Amino acid sequence: MNRLKLLILHNSILPMLACLCIGLTIVMTQGPWWVYPLISLGILAQMLNEYSLHRFIFHLSPPQHQGAFNLLYRAHYGHHDFPTNTGLFFAPIWVSLPVLFMNFMIVWFIASQFTPQHAVSISAAVVFVGGVMTFLGYEWFHMTAHLNTRKTRIERHVTTLHNQHHFRNFSKWFHVSPGGDIIDRAFGTAIDSRSLKNQQRIEFIRTLGMRPDDHRLITARKRYASKFKLRDQEIAQAARI
Repeated sequence: MNRLKLLILHNSILPMLACLCIGLTIVMTQGPWWVYPLISLGILAQMLNEYSLHRFIFHLSPPQHQGAFNLLYRAHYGHHDFPTNTGLFFAPIWVSLPVLFMNFMIVWFIASQFTPQHAVSISAAVVFVGGVMTFLGYEWFHMTAHLNTRKTRIERHVTTLHNQHHFRNFSKWFHVSPGGDIIDRAFGTAIDSRSLKNQQRIEFIRTLGMRPDDHRLITARKRYASKFKLRDQEIAQAARI
């Protein structure tokens, strides 16, 4: 499937594009000149947000309650369980949109304490423009990393590092956006090439350390089998030790 079509078909992308258009309109019609450089602040903030959400929320210890586990499975565990399933490539809309608007309100509140007349345009520049552009870039590079398709040099670099997260050590390389490896190195979640050669694959790598036949995983797989077109054979294979 064409990558652009695959991206657009996900239900969080069009709302994000709409927010980007709204943000650009606000910045261009209401923002003073000095608001434009703040877009770069939004890019950096979203890269940090991407890292933090991935590391500290999506990789939470598996909940005992099945309902909570199902949410985490849909948000991220399922993507590790079935890394080539295109439906599980992208952040769910019930994660991406609330985080977007929460970030907008945080920036708006801070800006309103210093320059209330420009608080909306500042928030639009930082979150709706810089943040959303980075989010869309993240989704593109993450999708590309999991597809067997022709890739640019930077896409190949992202794919190499992201594959280490999926197939060597899921507690390393949480970034996906280009340049995000700087954040992993700063926070100690990178693997240098020398260490990588001696790094053994973590046990139960695709289930984030859980036994593949854990009842919570089995229940979650069955719950989402129809939605993500998981075949019985795939589900049976995933549960094997």
